[in-house]
Amino acid sequence: MKKYLIVGAGFSGAVVAEQLSKTDCEILVIDERAHIGGNCYTEREKDTGVMIHKYGPHIFNTDNKEVWEYIQQFCEMMPYTNRVKAEYKGNIYSLPVNLHTINQFFGKTLNPKEGKEFIENLGDKSIVEPKNFEEQALKFLGNDLYNAFFYGYTKKQWGCEPTELPASILKRLPVRFNYNDNYYASTYQGIPKDGYTAIFEKMLDRPNIEIQLNTKFNKDFDTSEYDQIYYTGPIDAFFDYKYGRLSYRTVFFERGEVEGDYQGNAVINYADPEVPFTRVHEHKHFTPWEQHEKTVYFKEYSKETEEQDVPYYPKRLKDDMVILEQYQEEVKTLNNYVFLGRLATYRYMDMHHVIGEALGVIRDAGDNK
Repeated sequence: MKKYLIVGAGFSGAVVAEQLSKTDCEILVIDERAHIGGNCYTEREKDTGVMIHKYGPHIFNTDNKEVWEYIQQFCEMMPYTNRVKAEYKGNIYSLPVNLHTINQFFGKTLNPKEGKEFIENLGDKSIVEPKNFEEQALKFLGNDLYNAFFYGYTKKQWGCEPTELPASILKRLPVRFNYNDNYYASTYQGIPKDGYTAIFEKMLDRPNIEIQLNTKFNKDFDTSEYDQIYYTGPIDAFFDYKYGRLSYRTVFFERGEVEGDYQGNAVINYADPEVPFTRVHEHKHFTPWEQHEKTVYFKEYSKETEEQDVPYYPKRLKDDMVILEQYQEEVKTLNNYVFLGRLATYRYMDMHHVIGEALGVIRDAGDNK
């Protein structure tokens, strides 16, 4: 009987565990936190009754039908459209930038064709090959929209000038020339009716899966009895930071509670650079099928990740990529280890990417038997 060790009880680890549990094996899942679910962990507040996304909002969205069908084995996925607003200089605008945003911002009544021509004329035509995020945005949008909706927010989120960020972050024109204010363009979108934690509980509820929480993986952990180890933690931590720490941004929250409705929307971004927080999320709006007399909201702040912080967003700056390459070379020398997930591969991945990768890892392992 094979024995597997899975480090991390987020989506990467949980999907791998669930898939492996269908075979004749023993599985140990460990996580250094006191709960399963990783950053997707949700819990219902006793005071307000609201389902809280403890580590920030998670709206499930994907074009991958396999992933969409897979996740629905473990939950009832409720339809949900994420309609994000942005406050800039005392006005509220619709995001992503769409025809309503353009007309409101510039005081016009453009139709789709006129709007497209208008934005094309705003773009900086002197920029042929954008060298960074700022040049990419200016090439697409011009100065006014860039300064309103991208400069201040991006600087707060990433903690550096947008000129230091790669152009690839802004891969395509972030503008719609219609009135569609659905934040995502994905085919499948929703939020699990009973929260995300319930998904993990169902995925890991198998007789051959053992879970150990508050258990940190390090070089002293005895792995000798395991045929395969699936590692989903930070790649630099695995190697005791021998080549240095990879840089991440993390977030922290300031909680507020009031009667009724605080802001009338699930997420409002704050684009002004002088506002210290990046956005405010009001969690009862993520479950419009529920009714609550009280509401709870969180102001979200971004900062550099320190040793005691939970890493969120890999920065992937030039120095990071040099360090990462050294760690990846070390990974190649390991036997019986599979590194997967956002932290172990140092990539920005949404939930559906993580699930798809994990399903693929197990499928490939089966093909190679």
